[in-house]
Amino acid sequence: MAAAAAARSFGPEREAEPAKEARVVGSELVDTYTVYIIQVTDGNHEWTVKHRYSDFHDLHEKLVAERKIDKNLLPPKKIIGKNSRSLVEKREKDLEVYLQTLLAAFPGVAPRVLAHFLHFHFYEINGITAALAEDLFEKGEQLLGAGEVFAIRPLQLYAVTEQLQQGKPTCASGDAKTDLGHILDFTCRLKYLKVSGTEGPFGNSNIREQLLPFDLSIFKSLHQVEISHCDAKHIRGLVASKPTLATMSVRFSATSMKEVLVPEASEFDEWEPEGTTLEGPVTAVIPTWQALTTLDLSHNSISEIDESVKLIPKIEFLDLSHNGVLVVDNLQHLYNLVHLDLSYNKLSSLEGVHTKLGNIKTLNLAGNLLESLSGLHKLYSLVNLDLSDNRIEQMEEVRSIGSLPCLEHVALLNNPLSIIPDYRTKVLAQFGERASEVCLDDTATTEKELDTVEVLKAIQKAKDVKSKLNNPEKKVGEDSRLLAAPCVGPSGSPPTTAPTSASLPQPILSNQGILGDE
Repeated sequence: MAAAAAARSFGPEREAEPAKEARVVGSELVDTYTVYIIQVTDGNHEWTVKHRYSDFHDLHEKLVAERKIDKNLLPPKKIIGKNSRSLVEKREKDLEVYLQTLLAAFPGVAPRVLAHFLHFHFYEINGITAALAEDLFEKGEQLLGAGEVFAIRPLQLYAVTEQLQQGKPTCASGDAKTDLGHILDFTCRLKYLKVSGTEGPFGNSNIREQLLPFDLSIFKSLHQVEISHCDAKHIRGLVASKPTLATMSVRFSATSMKEVLVPEASEFDEWEPEGTTLEGPVTAVIPTWQALTTLDLSHNSISEIDESVKLIPKIEFLDLSHNGVLVVDNLQHLYNLVHLDLSYNKLSSLEGVHTKLGNIKTLNLAGNLLESLSGLHKLYSLVNLDLSDNRIEQMEEVRSIGSLPCLEHVALLNNPLSIIPDYRTKVLAQFGERASEVCLDDTATTEKELDTVEVLKAIQKAKDVKSKLNNPEKKVGEDSRLLAAPCVGPSGSPPTTAPTSASLPQPILSNQGILGDE
């Protein structure tokens, strides 16, 4: 079985499973009855369960009826002095012997009633997979038909992976409803998956879900996956969804983009994405994520935009917010990218960013270390720009974005310049004739503000005229240079047309440049 083979990549075949233990480690008085605290141990995993004596009695009655165990195995009831310390301590020891005897009597798969009593369906591999299989047997078709997102825990995926690795019968309990095949049938057809771990220990156990390895290759038809609070280094098989996956979110889980997009890269010295012209020594050609258009890698510990982005050429929406990215790099490979969120990173410079983001329409740079906006002046397709929570002090910096022809929404709140008098009108004045088309800080421009902008523009124009009059030598010098410029080439050729400035390229008018407007 392919899934079983993938699961074995986590390590060699497991040795014989250690015997499970159940110890009564204490008790506590709740209202008028005593609750016994049971510590269950399964290998390296431990968890606690609490039961009163009546729960033990109910368990015993069922086991006597179903499994014909000795009816005298359970310590008898006591009516008088049932909560006395001496009786409770003796009962703790007797109940521990009772549980250990039961576990020894059923060394393989515990009877269902015993498994539930000890919370195997929450914490133990066989119990977890049996509960999941039964649940999918009853509701699987309904869930698939509704097309809803299916939520599963890393511990459940770990249990399924371990079951496949062990190579045991898929229905060890003998109950057809708990057959592992129900899980595999469901995962083969599921389209929308959510895997959510926990930051600390899970439930009443010492199990840290974010450190558990699991295999996702059992999912064959995923269109969307959300993963959070797992360790990306321990996730296998996600790349099996490359042909179908359109939307992927991996949060609170990764330290690099490579861990998610090309986990196999560590095995090769040099690799290139499939479909590229190979230059130099290449040890591996890796298939691209051919259907992926939306990628959310926010809230991770990613410090760079690495070369793994070559493998996501069809990405339109990329969220890298709340990471530690220092430089905008490698995004020139994403020709279809129209929405980029780099908010709350560690960006301090935007120099040359237009060479990486030719067709970007929405750019979120809030919460960085930016003081200058000089790198934004050639993003001609930009419509929405968030620069709030940065270090921009000078109004002159806004001029870098004032001439962008498509810009409609700008956010500059919580920058030093946002506290200067008449901040809004001074910013809007940088947009000249387009001031009325710009929405600043999510607030529509008022007629009063537009009137003030016109006054500011008139004052600025007057200053410019006065400046020219105060510097006649500069004007004469410029006129002299214009008159001295040759109109005829050295060989008598006709006047040549002045070349277009290399520093001011024309807007890119391609299909990619108008994504989202169709």
